[in-house]
Amino acid sequence: MARTITMEDVKRALREGSGVDAGVDLDRDVHEKTFRDLGYDSLAVLETGLRLSRENDVDIDDEVFTDLETPQQLLEQVNHALAAKGAIA
Repeated sequence: MARTITMEDVKRALREGSGVDAGVDLDRDVHEKTFRDLGYDSLAVLETGLRLSRENDVDIDDEVFTDLETPQQLLEQVNHALAAKGAIA
């Protein structure tokens, strides 16, 4: 079975890579909040996605991250790449 990441992994990567804006609580349910609503711009999403890619040794094209709007979508994209890697390995 392929490894998967959790929403906690996404939140940690957001905190480590881009910090957290004042008034934003990543400890609440953020699955469907937009990155914009959480105070993250496209560069922060890219940095977070690349961080998670490196940590999990998967290759995800940078352009994939430009279309993501929510942490849930980022989670799903990384897990999809992990599953594909597991299927190939």
